[in-house]
Amino acid sequence: MIRLARPEDAQAMLDIYAPVVRETFISFELEPPTEKEMRERVTSTLATHPWLVYEHGGRLAGYAYASRHRDRLAYQWSVDVSCYMHPQFRGQGIGGQLYRALLKILKAQGFQNAYAGIALPNEASVRLHESVGFERIATYHEVGYKNGAWRDTGWWECRLGDAQPDPRPPVPLPGLGPGILDEL
Repeated sequence: MIRLARPEDAQAMLDIYAPVVRETFISFELEPPTEKEMRERVTSTLATHPWLVYEHGGRLAGYAYASRHRDRLAYQWSVDVSCYMHPQFRGQGIGGQLYRALLKILKAQGFQNAYAGIALPNEASVRLHESVGFERIATYHEVGYKNGAWRDTGWWECRLGDAQPDPRPPVPLPGLGPGILDEL
């Protein structure tokens, strides 16, 4: 079941994310956030952007969310996206389901582009993103240093709609109403 994240999901999401931060270079964070910080991230994100979780048998299998791409107002139609899966649920298509639902909501909100940064190499993440319509557009070489080595980040783009002249600002997530989630 895909649903909007809730602040009380923070610990379950942290159980997925913390090992990624501590044991891999996939996230460029050097220390995992606390449960309180994760809860605050969820709350602040949901004020404007979707944060979805996939619940399976009462357990959180994974999550995906969107955030501002850049702070300057002219970027307001673009978002950055991320998806993290519990190791037991990887390779089952759940990440693709989360991303398709996330992209559908972002399109309904009026966003134009979604961007994903992938620390390289990470073939599983590349396959996931490309399977839902992302295309590689750039590589930042040796942009981050983690786990004793310089890391490249590849950037993927997913076009959500056709560019419109004089577009309206995107609708904040609460402005969509509950109906959009019923359609997922």
